[in-house]
Amino acid sequence: MSDTETKDSYGHVLKYTGIFGGVQGLNILMGLVRNKLVAVILGPSGMGLMALFNSTIAFISQATNLGISFSAVKHLSEVFDSGDMARMEHFIRVIRAWSLLTALFGMFVCMAVGPLFSDYTFSWGDHSLHFILLAPAVGLLAVTGGETAILKAARRLRPLAMIQIYSVFASLVVSVPVFLMFGQAGIVPVIVLMAFANMVFTVLYSYRFFPLRLRGSRGILGEGMQMVRLGVAFVLAGILGSGSEIVIRSYLNVCGDLDVVGLYNAGFMLTITYAGMVFSAMETDYFPRLSAVNHDVEAVNTTVNRQIEVSVLLLSPMLALFIIALPVLLPLLYSGRFIPVVAMAQVAVFSMYLKAVSLPVAYITLSKGDSVAYLILEGVFDVAQVLLVMFGYNQWGLTGTGIALSLAYLLDLIMIVVYARIRYHYVVSSHVCRYVLLQLPLGMAAYAVTFIADKWLYWALGFFVFAVSAVVSLGILYKKTSLWNKLKQKYLSK
Repeated sequence: MSDTETKDSYGHVLKYTGIFGGVQGLNILMGLVRNKLVAVILGPSGMGLMALFNSTIAFISQATNLGISFSAVKHLSEVFDSGDMARMEHFIRVIRAWSLLTALFGMFVCMAVGPLFSDYTFSWGDHSLHFILLAPAVGLLAVTGGETAILKAARRLRPLAMIQIYSVFASLVVSVPVFLMFGQAGIVPVIVLMAFANMVFTVLYSYRFFPLRLRGSRGILGEGMQMVRLGVAFVLAGILGSGSEIVIRSYLNVCGDLDVVGLYNAGFMLTITYAGMVFSAMETDYFPRLSAVNHDVEAVNTTVNRQIEVSVLLLSPMLALFIIALPVLLPLLYSGRFIPVVAMAQVAVFSMYLKAVSLPVAYITLSKGDSVAYLILEGVFDVAQVLLVMFGYNQWGLTGTGIALSLAYLLDLIMIVVYARIRYHYVVSSHVCRYVLLQLPLGMAAYAVTFIADKWLYWALGFFVFAVSAVVSLGILYKKTSLWNKLKQKYLSK
């Protein structure tokens, strides 16, 4: 590959990581305003209660949606690329029929297992009625998942971005007034209303491009069996992931209280979820490119390593700044009552350094269609995460949960890289090793600064470490991509 082609390849990864990450970042900023207001109104205990309900609903949804939102994308994309609109419209009817079926099934399961979740999730009160009232949210999520899959397969990326923005804005408009009026009693109605708003926005866009047609829908469920079988492994992985979150939050609720759950959830959101803006391009851009070359070992290695390089270089300065600025950011994003979670979040940040390396490698298993291996690796990680968080909390409190998260992701990285090396002959490039060895020590230096008591020295050294990390990343990306020159030519020519 020529030097120009190499630069274009890096530029492509950087461009689309930036685009999709930017959309995700905008959604996060809008969500921060909502989280700040909700945190002030409900406090840690209210946030903890909402986290328990949300994680339970996510668990039931993933357990009953049969993986339609994932597997439908693969099948419908193949039809879309063929240009056969008649076949595409027919398969869209198949997807919508299965989505409706899973929606009804999910609602029934939520109502049926409500008493069980009430007993095992809460150490006080009977919340069975709450789970019955939350059943519509599960059905709405199933319908939304099917319509979202249709938009993804048809490459309708702009509508998907707009749906996310509208949904976050709607959640702000809906949740704040309800919580102000009803307090914690408004949590269940807000969850259902937010699911409804998200479904409405998604359906409006989806039906605009692909109108609902009921004619010819009889007897088409059997045609979706291959799609359903493909989604089973991902359903099981989702169940394990959501289940582990329920176990962790329930354990913290029983061994601590709702305040502890709320604090842990805030720390988890700050580190694991918000850093995900850099990873948001993986499913949309990186995974299709990797799937296209999955039979070529050399091409797979090149594609994976370049994605890791860009992810590490983009994410590292953000993480260094995040570690330093967290004592100021957290009260702004939530409230002063969440200060006890600062130490936990600062040490949990290192899990994102590890994820920047492990996630691109994990997609090799998906691109090969090795669903059993994917399920086993995810299962081992989830079990390890639960056990480590329990141990960490018992030993060192909330800070121990942050240490546990980083250790769990370290174990995950080792498992994924070793498996990919043995099974798919994946080899970590020297560039990846070099960039990790440059940026990870800078992250550790940023964390070491947090132990300095003098404020002036704290901020001076902290911003120095961030600046060094940023200069290193920007310098490498400038050399490796021609994107900067293209942008310069574009704007200077105007």
